[in-house]
Amino acid sequence: MEDLSPSKGSNTPLYLQIASNLRNRINTGGVGTGEALPSERDLSELTGASRVTIRKAIDTLIAEGLLFRKQGSGTFVLPRIEAPGSYLSGFSDDARARGDEPRALWIVKAYAPPTGDEASHLNVSASAEVARLGRVRLSGGEPLAIEHAVVPKHLLPPLDDIGDSLYDALESMGNRPVTGKQKIRASLATPTEAGLLMIKENSEILRIERITKLADGTVVEFTRSAYRGDRYDFVSDLQ
Repeated sequence: MEDLSPSKGSNTPLYLQIASNLRNRINTGGVGTGEALPSERDLSELTGASRVTIRKAIDTLIAEGLLFRKQGSGTFVLPRIEAPGSYLSGFSDDARARGDEPRALWIVKAYAPPTGDEASHLNVSASAEVARLGRVRLSGGEPLAIEHAVVPKHLLPPLDDIGDSLYDALESMGNRPVTGKQKIRASLATPTEAGLLMIKENSEILRIERITKLADGTVVEFTRSAYRGDRYDFVSDLQ
């Protein structure tokens, strides 16, 4: 931690310099995910900065999603979530596998005709009915993703019987998907997305477009999602 001291001759505020130095230490592995930072008093002694300055630097990194405070325990590097990029699973399954409790805050749950783009992706007619399922996905009480799924109506139980997990609902009808394809690209959060995910506007997010199918090739879902880039790494096995 000896390289955290700010430059007194710089025009950049001291707290931003310290935040930048801490960020670099975290990003280069100097402080591992889940590890605790030194106390504010120790950081003050290490850097020669006041505890008020140290607290502002830490608050900056908390707002960025790099750190979190645990009452009575200190400040820790927020662990990143490694999601399998080559395994077909849903948000709820992934959260439970980590030992977290998944939840959903519903934005929309309704039947409607598909748009032309949706009908094309789902291989359904323009007169078919689809279920629109828009949710903010939470794990451990933290909002991590926004998902907008479109599914042919006949593949799902009634709307009132659909809980937090879309794949559980599909499985209850014998329609859990077995194959799929998804595209991931980097983007920036819109004001609405930032508000729903409790992050800053223009924060990094990962936009995911997913199409899944049954064994016979029937398209099950067309889903567009926005995942927090500060919390997620999508990992794939290479062969």
